[in-house]
Amino acid sequence: MSETRIYNFAAGPSMLPLSVLEKAASEMTNYHGSGMSVMEMSHRSKVYDTIIKDTEAALRRVMGIPENYKVLFLQGGATTQFAAIPMNLLKTGKADYAVTGNFANSAYKEATKFGDIHVAYSSKETSFDHVPSQQDLDIRPDADYFYICANNTIYGTEFQYDPQTPAGVPLVADMSSNILTKPIDVSKYGVIYAGAQKNMGPAGLTVVIVREDLLGNYPAEKYPMILDWKLMAEKNSMYNTPPTYAIYILGLVLEWVEQMGGLKVMQELAEKRSSMLYNYLDSQDFYVPVAQKSSRSHMNITFRTASEELDAKFAKESMAAGMSNLKGHRSVGGIRASIYNAMPVEGVEKLVAFMKKFADENK
Repeated sequence: MSETRIYNFAAGPSMLPLSVLEKAASEMTNYHGSGMSVMEMSHRSKVYDTIIKDTEAALRRVMGIPENYKVLFLQGGATTQFAAIPMNLLKTGKADYAVTGNFANSAYKEATKFGDIHVAYSSKETSFDHVPSQQDLDIRPDADYFYICANNTIYGTEFQYDPQTPAGVPLVADMSSNILTKPIDVSKYGVIYAGAQKNMGPAGLTVVIVREDLLGNYPAEKYPMILDWKLMAEKNSMYNTPPTYAIYILGLVLEWVEQMGGLKVMQELAEKRSSMLYNYLDSQDFYVPVAQKSSRSHMNITFRTASEELDAKFAKESMAAGMSNLKGHRSVGGIRASIYNAMPVEGVEKLVAFMKKFADENK
């Protein structure tokens, strides 16, 4: 880790691998002899066509995406997909949602504008401190899809399994904060989507992975073209100008993931980093973990001290110690350490050492 860089525990946009930043910097003004930056390129040029095709091929390779799935590189953030999902997938007008946090709740509320949307499970009564088990889910057999947020960044919970749905009900997952962190059987999902700014690259890019048979099952004349997955797939994400530079950075991140050993290694590192923090949290009584043990996220570790004043002091002093963005989300407070793929193990070691010192000094 460079002496001039801090350990950035932000929930997103989050830190990127240093080698990715350095390669991007080396190509900033002259990409592969083109005489220009990727930022300056026409998205329809031959040079950029190679970049976007290579990035898609790398994503398919790294995630094992089957051939009968389309990969879309879109704009608007994951939030735009809250509307795009019911727009593209509702046929009978019914869909079921697991409401396990802020973003799942926002997606649910947006979907209610489009049809009969049923809450298959909610953990709101316990302040979203867990995700449901399979037997907790109340999924209607005639639903057009069932929706989950795979990892809840604000509350620090994560689905550690792939929910099963009734026959013919596609599983839809927002994986914005845990995509590329572990192997996923894509074929178990109808749709996977993710904002890039946690594990994939900079803000501005949203990736949608959708099974081909789910495209075009709605009255296209009723809805905005920019939300039409079928149109975007037919145009190879080039209906309008895509987020060109963010796609290029995703390509570099995927190259780094492959060099590191792929998603299995990403999973091993994620479990190592999170275990270091959880093992310490479970061994003491100064900090109180927020998420229930069975639902704990490998990406976002949430905890509190005895008071809001101590939480604020922790955030301030950790910043002075070379660690940023440990303050909890504004809606819930507390402390949150986001430890995505690019976070070195050394960063977590430093955080745990700081936590021990802070606890000793403030008991």
